[in-house]
Amino acid sequence: MLKTLLLFLLTAVAEIVGCYLPYLWLRKGGSAWLLLPAAASLASFAWLLTLHPTASGRVYAAYGGVYVTVAIFWLWWVDQIKPGRWDLLGATLCLAGMAVIMFAPRTA
Repeated sequence: MLKTLLLFLLTAVAEIVGCYLPYLWLRKGGSAWLLLPAAASLASFAWLLTLHPTASGRVYAAYGGVYVTVAIFWLWWVDQIKPGRWDLLGATLCLAGMAVIMFAPRTA
């Protein structure tokens, strides 16, 4: 279970970085060179999603909950905007949904 959560966390960070760097280039006047690490980060994101041993649709659905949570913390750490209680509640609900999707007992 810890391996799955860590893998989801790394995947979310790779996706957010891969999207944030072009944002810096397009909206904040950053260098076009930011697109190279952005592309590498997005390629890492796609590769990391393939490392999960369960069905891809289940992985994508559960990953969404982790992504939402990481995005809320990105808001805090990078954008310097403290999440409100509703942000944190939403993230908690997303993580609960991810846990149900990924860790519920299944019959073969």
